Amino acid sequence: MKIYVGNLPFTVDDNGLKELFASYGEIEEANVITDKFSGRSKGFGFVTLPDEGAKKAISEMNDKEVEGRNLKVNEAKPFDPDKPRKSFGPRRDFGRRERRF
Repeated sequence: MKIYVGNLPFTVDDNGLKELFASYGEIEEANVITDKFSGRSKGFGFVTLPDEGAKKAISEMNDKEVEGRNLKVNEAKPFDPDKPRKSFGPRRDFGRRERRF
């Protein structure tokens, strides 16, 4: 089962994430998501564990404090490209672009 781990300290890397969840079973994969330009952590990641260990990790690690930040841990939901993303309304150009009607 793949679990989502949010609100990670920016100092945690893949190995650190693996260490946080090592006591819950054999970790198949642990990835901290990073910005593709700067390489800096985005503050969340994913861990793949056996189902029993994942459920226990979710219940015990959710809201646990790590380096002054409370983790948000829950089951990862698969990405659905057809699902509309959150809309923040039309973009405003503030007169920088030529308007075409």
